Amino acid sequence: MGLSIGALPSLAIGVGAFCAGELVFETNKKIKKSDVKTMEETLADARNKCKEINSYKLKIEDEELVKYIDQIQDTVGKIIDTLEKRKEKYKNMNSFFNYYLPVTLNILNKYDEIENQRLNSEESKKFMVSTKNMMKKLNDAYKKQLSGLYQSDIINTDAEIKVLDSMLKSDGYNIEDDFKTSKEGKN
Repeated sequence: MGLSIGALPSLAIGVGAFCAGELVFETNKKIKKSDVKTMEETLADARNKCKEINSYKLKIEDEELVKYIDQIQDTVGKIIDTLEKRKEKYKNMNSFFNYYLPVTLNILNKYDEIENQRLNSEESKKFMVSTKNMMKKLNDAYKKQLSGLYQSDIINTDAEIKVLDSMLKSDGYNIEDDFKTSKEGKN
């Protein structure tokens, strides 16, 4: 009304905008629901990618890179096992499953191709070195991801241990002092 448009045209524009918005957002909701994989499908896909990563241990000749591949495959397997047992930890893993694993496989595939071609160009040598460096970084990142899955458990259990220790001491069960006394008495 502040723009000299009457109430009826303003109402019509508002209703039209609302309906258009509903159509646009309803379409997006349908697309998102049909494109989303279930957690079980995602974990099965990740398990397959883990097997693919493992297969590169037999294909790649560089021992240092094979060591990183072995560690990555082991850590990814542990991540998947953890998520299968503790499904509540799954919610923050989208980038891990949708980006890191596929890119890791892509990099290993390209490395294997270049290595098999026996290219000796400066670019291929740089690529192979950068791939090894990236696999080391990915190995560390995957280990941090696994550790992150247990971070809250570690903090909670550590707090429980401290509380239990305090309770033991307050109830007169200072076990360290008891052991010192019994050891000293035997001498």
